[in-house]
Amino acid sequence: MSVQMEKLEHNMAKLTIEMAQDEFDKFVEAAYRRNKNKINIPGFRKGKVSRQIIEKMYGKDFFYGDAVNDAIADAYEKAYDECEEEIVSRPEIDIVTLEAGKPFVFTAEVALNPEAKIGEYKGVEIEKADSEVTDADVDEFIDKERDEDARMTVVDRAAQNGDQVILDYEGFVDGEAFEGGKGENHPLTLGSNSFIPGFEDQVVGKKAEEEFDVNVTFPEDYHAENLKGKAAVFKCKVHEVKEKQTPELDDDFAGDKGFDTVDEYKADVREKLAERKAEAAKNKKENDVLEKLIEGAEMDIPEAMISSQVEQSIDEYAQQLRRQGLSLDQYFMFTGLNREKMAENSRPGIEKRIKSRLVLEAVAKAEGIVASDEDYEKELNEMAEQYKLEVENIKGMIHPQDEKMMRKDIEIQKALDFVVENAKEI
Repeated sequence: MSVQMEKLEHNMAKLTIEMAQDEFDKFVEAAYRRNKNKINIPGFRKGKVSRQIIEKMYGKDFFYGDAVNDAIADAYEKAYDECEEEIVSRPEIDIVTLEAGKPFVFTAEVALNPEAKIGEYKGVEIEKADSEVTDADVDEFIDKERDEDARMTVVDRAAQNGDQVILDYEGFVDGEAFEGGKGENHPLTLGSNSFIPGFEDQVVGKKAEEEFDVNVTFPEDYHAENLKGKAAVFKCKVHEVKEKQTPELDDDFAGDKGFDTVDEYKADVREKLAERKAEAAKNKKENDVLEKLIEGAEMDIPEAMISSQVEQSIDEYAQQLRRQGLSLDQYFMFTGLNREKMAENSRPGIEKRIKSRLVLEAVAKAEGIVASDEDYEKELNEMAEQYKLEVENIKGMIHPQDEKMMRKDIEIQKALDFVVENAKEI
C-alpha cells in the first residue's frame, strides 16, 4: 500500500491511497466467504458454489461492494496511523480506480490540525473573580434547602400563587379534543409557568371540587404545529389545594441536616460555599484567560474539523441515551429537536473548545512544554485507580495513537496552568 499527501487550502489535505491488486483481492475473497451461503444458483447447494462460478455468472466485480468498504476502512486506518500530520476530521472518501487487474485507488480528503498564531500570552490582564462568601449567600443556600424540605399540606381555601393543585383537565380546539390535551390528578404548582401562558392565572382563586373553564391561546412558537396560535378551552376540575409549609430554621432543622445547632449548620454551609466559590473563581479565571488568548490569536479552522467534532458529540450523546434505554429518535420526539438543530446548538461550544485547544497548543510549543514520562505514568496510575485495574493492564489497552493524544492532553493542561499562573488579576 502506498500513500501520497497533497496539502490543500485552509488546512485541508488529500490522501491518495493505492492498494495493490493482490492485496485488494484478499478483501474480495473475504467478502465471498461471508456471502457465499446467501447465494442460490440452480444446480448447486447453497454455500458450495465456487467464487469463480459466481463471478463468471455475475461479473468479476460481484463482491466488490462489500470488499471496498472493508478495504477502505483497513487502508485508511493504516494511513491515519502512519501520517505525520495530525488529522482532525472524518475522511471524505472518493474512489478513483476500482477495476479487475488494477490496483485499488481511492482518495481521502481530511482536515489537518491548524496552528494558531498567538499574541502576548504572559501577564494577560483579567478581572479578579469574587470568591467571598457573604451572610446573604449562606441565607440563600439555607432557604433553598428549607424550600426543598417543605411539605405540601391540604388546605380548605381558594388556591393562591405558590400553592399546588391536583387537577383534572381536558383541552378543546374548535370544540374538538386534541391529542396530549388531557390529564387526570395532575399536580400543578401555581406560578411555576409550566403550563400555557395564562392557564395558571385562571386556576388561582378556585377551590377543591370546583369545576370551571380555562380559556387560553397557544403561542405562535408552540412545538405542536396543529396548535400554534390556536384558541383553546380547557375543562378543569380541582380535587385538592395544597399549601407549601416550609420548616423553621431552628436546632431541629439543623439536626435533620446532621448538626447539633443552627450555628454549626451555618458554619458548614459557609465552608462548602467557600469551596464552591473558589472552584468557580478558578474556572472563571481559566475561561477569561482563554478568551483573551483567543481574541489575540489568528487561526484558520477548517469547516470539516468543526463539523466532524459536532457529529462526534451527537454520536457520543446517542450512546449515552442508549445506555439509558432511549434512542436518539425518541429523544428528538420528546424534546422537539432534530439532528440539524442539535448540531446548531452544539456548534458554538465546540468552536470555543477547538480555539482554546489551538491557542494552548501554541503556548506549549512556544514555551517548550512537553509531557514527561513521569507525567504520563501519573496519568496512567490515575486511570488505573479510577477503573480499579492494574497499571500494566491499562498500558496494554492503550493504542499508540491514544498515548499520543494523552500526552498532548497533558501538555495542553500544563500550558493552561502556565498562562493562568502568569495572568494578572485587576
